Amino acid sequence: MKQRVIQTEEVRLDRIVGEGRAIATMADGRKLFVWGGLPGELVEVEINKKRSSYAEGVVTKVTEASPERVAPKDPGSFLSTSPWQILSLEDENRYKIQLIDEAFAMHHFALPASSEMYSDGVEYGYRNKVEFSFWWNREERSLSLAFFKRGSHQKIEVDGTSLASDAINEAAARMIDILHSRRHLNGMELKTFLVRSSRDGKVSGQLYVKSLEFAHFSPEELEALAIDGFELIYSNPKSPASVITERLQAHGELALTDTILDVPFRYATEGFFQINLPVYEEALRDMQKAIPANTPVVDLYSGVGTIGLTIGGDNVTLVEVNEHAVREMRQNIEALGKKGATAVLAPSEAALEYITADATVIVDPPRAGLHADVTDRLLEVLPERIIYLSCNPATQARDVALLSAKYAVRAHRGYNFFPHTPHIEHLVVLDKA
Repeated sequence: MKQRVIQTEEVRLDRIVGEGRAIATMADGRKLFVWGGLPGELVEVEINKKRSSYAEGVVTKVTEASPERVAPKDPGSFLSTSPWQILSLEDENRYKIQLIDEAFAMHHFALPASSEMYSDGVEYGYRNKVEFSFWWNREERSLSLAFFKRGSHQKIEVDGTSLASDAINEAAARMIDILHSRRHLNGMELKTFLVRSSRDGKVSGQLYVKSLEFAHFSPEELEALAIDGFELIYSNPKSPASVITERLQAHGELALTDTILDVPFRYATEGFFQINLPVYEEALRDMQKAIPANTPVVDLYSGVGTIGLTIGGDNVTLVEVNEHAVREMRQNIEALGKKGATAVLAPSEAALEYITADATVIVDPPRAGLHADVTDRLLEVLPERIIYLSCNPATQARDVALLSAKYAVRAHRGYNFFPHTPHIEHLVVLDKA
């Protein structure tokens, strides 16, 4: 087998750009996008992707460090999970504000006030969901948790992650111990272990495997695993993702319950639910202030309904394309006794009739931003207020620039949902001009 040639280059990093990487210029003039470096640093970079006009890589050596650099809490794995562990939370928030402002400037739109980044100060242990991969050493027949190495298909061994709750890391360690104790284990049959924890400490997990004949967990193994709900799931090995092909075994309580602004929600282990609930609640409180009294609310891209069912009032329509999320949403509507709430299973661009002039419209789209048909409908019927929560300021800036033909920004605020990662949540409240 031909051995891969590792190319490295020493560069001086310029600035942080979109998606959270630092940028430099290579000796041949190409731009180099780098994980693990900070502006001003002189670093050695391992190139893992090359194109005609740019390249990508990760820092392998820091020759001259930035005064902003701090030691990462997970030195062996932080690039896989949280590449901004090399920044203090204060500096991280400053860079996130900068990225929001730059995203809007790229679309020639100036936000009306200085940006702000809310953080509750909790840097680690905030994640209530983690998906671990596995590392199987065939020669030694040893098994460990793993994450994928950033920029490659290779894996790195880990004991856990400092981003996750203790309950998640402890459950993952017990899973490794149980699997290790199996005399005839074939680690190549394992795919991932998805584990979640609720705020009251309950844990549910799903082990995804590549074989329909994978041995079920014995009562003794389930007792040793010591979590509230567990499923063994066959996942088609042809798919790189952990998709549910067939549920092989179930034990205990398979759904978790959490409260958001004192509203209880039930959600499946594999279902969508917010990762950092305390910071999410702050965003919801800000959004709630922007909802006029006694107006119908339309919640597009609504997931399981954590926005509309907490702050949407008595007359709320929730539109979501994922059938599993809508199933959970309808269960939550029934459990809450929300007779004025309507769940609609449809892509938002196929449910345009629910966007009306008398409604307050809430949108929380995926990273791609609003579908063009949704933007066109908003500009056609002109609801008085649009509340736009985004996980991608770049596409949000594009959409707000388009909506600014008829709307003005009333308020905006950023939220650090995912400390020590470059991910940003940003809220914009728009009023009809």
